[in-house]
Amino acid sequence: MRRSTRHGDAIPGDPHPELNAFVGRSAELAELTGALGVSRLVTVTGVGGVGKSRFAARAAARAHTGDGVRWVDLAPVRDPDLVDHAVVEALGLTDHTSRPPREVVLGHLAGRELLLVLDGFEHLVEVCAPLVGELLRAAPGLRVLAVGRRPLDVRGERLFPLPPLTDEEAVELFADRAAAAVRGFAVDDGNRRDVLELCRRLDGIPLAVELAAGRLRALAPAQLLSRLDDRFRLLTGGVRDALPRHRTLRTAIGWSHELCTPRERLLWARLSVFAGQFDLEAAEYLCAGDGVGADEVLDVLGELLAQSVITREETPAGVRYRMLDTVREYGAEWLEAAGDGARLRRRHRDWYLGLATWCELEWFSPRQREIAARVEAELPNLRRALEYCLVEPGETYLGQYLAGSLWFCWVGCGRLSEGRYWLDRCVEPCPGEAAHERSRLKALWVLGHVATLQGDRVRALAVLHECREAAERTGDATAAAYAEHRTGCLALVTDDMPRAETLLASALARYREIGELNGNVLMAQVELAMALAFQGDLPGAVRLCEDVRRVCEDHGERWVLTYALYVLAYEAWTDGDPARARELLEECLAVGHAFRDLLGTVLTIELLAVVTAAEGDPAEASVLQGAAAGMWPSVGLPLFGSVHYGRPHELCEATARERLGDARYEECVRAGARLGRDAAVERALRRDRAAAAPTLPAAREPHPGAGPQTRQPAVSPARKGGETTG
Repeated sequence: MRRSTRHGDAIPGDPHPELNAFVGRSAELAELTGALGVSRLVTVTGVGGVGKSRFAARAAARAHTGDGVRWVDLAPVRDPDLVDHAVVEALGLTDHTSRPPREVVLGHLAGRELLLVLDGFEHLVEVCAPLVGELLRAAPGLRVLAVGRRPLDVRGERLFPLPPLTDEEAVELFADRAAAAVRGFAVDDGNRRDVLELCRRLDGIPLAVELAAGRLRALAPAQLLSRLDDRFRLLTGGVRDALPRHRTLRTAIGWSHELCTPRERLLWARLSVFAGQFDLEAAEYLCAGDGVGADEVLDVLGELLAQSVITREETPAGVRYRMLDTVREYGAEWLEAAGDGARLRRRHRDWYLGLATWCELEWFSPRQREIAARVEAELPNLRRALEYCLVEPGETYLGQYLAGSLWFCWVGCGRLSEGRYWLDRCVEPCPGEAAHERSRLKALWVLGHVATLQGDRVRALAVLHECREAAERTGDATAAAYAEHRTGCLALVTDDMPRAETLLASALARYREIGELNGNVLMAQVELAMALAFQGDLPGAVRLCEDVRRVCEDHGERWVLTYALYVLAYEAWTDGDPARARELLEECLAVGHAFRDLLGTVLTIELLAVVTAAEGDPAEASVLQGAAAGMWPSVGLPLFGSVHYGRPHELCEATARERLGDARYEECVRAGARLGRDAAVERALRRDRAAAAPTLPAAREPHPGAGPQTRQPAVSPARKGGETTG
């Protein structure tokens, strides 16, 4: 079924929510809608401030596509290497493998019918043009709506130059925004001529009109027009229409800037250091001082908001602010002209370094969901801080510390690929920074952790070995403990259970010795429990996980708790209690999926398939196995290629084939594979347990070569253990 997005619906990834009325453009909208119906690549071009992004969002909302619309906001992206990552993020993909992000995107889009909006690409056109060409060739059902100040120059591109508003539309826009700024304002016979002339002088450019309307609290339309005319005469010598439109907008922005108070101009310039959104706390830290008091920032911010210099947005991370790109560029020029750019960029880095440190600590607390939302909102600024560290001489060690401190973002929030990108960039030794080896060692063990989860065992083993040797040599007990822990996790997923048990037990002893307690430590305990379970010691595994459960509940930690519950669910299944196992697994799945934990999700669904078979529903068990099979390519080698992890899956499949027959089993698996991730999770969570058939024995049946207590489901938190909080 083909879907369209209603006008009021938010497009995933669109940073331009409709906070006020959309005015005019009805003819252009109809024309663009028609163009998207016949052309696979349409590029909306126009000067800054003409309203390209919002216009494109309104047109995209009208699109009829089988798989919806996705929005890629490229304006905050400065590093060309992060463009592919931005597309992965916009598509909502979580990929735990070491595949290049473009390969992930191509695989996802190949069989889909989707509209992809690329907004603000002009500064990255050398990367975006070949990307769009490759995507269109590989995905026949894909359409691309590009939005920028210039064409992509890709074969088959259809250009859609967006003109300014008509006089009538510009007056309507002015009236709407003015009424929001000044209660009771209306365009009437007494001011209509001035408003019309003002809109004409501003060439009908929406941003310029909105900036002018924001000034009505202090000036009447006639006064606005007079002041604007004075500004134009200085630039044109009084010749009407002598300015090109891009100069008209710049003049309007400059005029609005001149009407600001000194404090407002200072704040405008300083706010330009942010990438994307920012919050009040960050603005107060970065912008206070030298003309703007810390207690004045909120009031001045309110003035800029009233004048349409910034916008206010409600987000899952709370109230945040945004500055339009054209306005930000103007502020950045003033910041550089004042000679304050370098200081503000360093201050920006310092704030986000501190934020990452705080978030890492708070990750081991009841605030995990809040931290996940905060980091999601701050990613553009965190990327800018990382880039600053890696390009400024002598600052690499801070980039290592920042990339390492964000391990919970890379691992816990489904961003392994981007984490791998930053960690690989920063771990090489830097001349003159030997005194900061602790930061590098942290980045090394985090890189080893990420590489393990991606299935890159060679890279993981190499960096963990390097980290452990350097830690022992320099006496860094913390890095030594983490390196040993992550090496034990690597042994676990490669079926070396005796070595995993030895390393994990030793790492836990090291953690106790240095007084370390966080999610990483608890996960080491869960991983040790898995190693014991795989070797037949289920009672020992349960004791470890019950202890983890108590500590998690004391600290309000939810994520690691799900993996302890997972092991307990396995024990319940082997003990012939599928109802209890399902109850525990449903909590695991709900929490893990909410955190974009793809590995935990697929492992839990695998175990739910085994439990479902034990409940007497082999058809539904087969559907869940198919759903898991569809997810594994984004995780890595199915079930890690492990004998231990694979046994329960094989048992479930053999049982289902025996009871359904091969043809029916394959049919159910194919049906499960067609489910999207969200649909698969909903299906697993909403199964009507009351309708299940009588319980049949599953885990008690002997399996060739394995005693009953070595029977491990195809799901386990062990590998995911490296992926959780700390």
